[in-house]
Amino acid sequence: MTYDAVSVAPEVYAVLFENDRVRVLDVTGEPGVVSPMHSHPDSVMHALSDGTIEVTSEQGESMTAEISAGATFWNAATTHSVENVGTNTVRFIRVEIK
Repeated sequence: MTYDAVSVAPEVYAVLFENDRVRVLDVTGEPGVVSPMHSHPDSVMHALSDGTIEVTSEQGESMTAEISAGATFWNAATTHSVENVGTNTVRFIRVEIK
């Protein structure tokens, strides 16, 4: 089952642009905020701030990631929850490929 990120966590995800090929999201999470289980298609992310997040897969496996502002990376389609476990507000631009 897939859960749309914007639907489950509208306080974290805002749609900046969408057409039939991509959806561009502004992702902003204050310290301690949790995005419940949700899904993304293949996507590219660009970090606008430094931060520390914990990502938990739908199988319950967790990993902590240190993110640096300016980092850009590819994410294969996934279903996960995310928590900002750091002390900084984290901010990304996420381009989802349809």
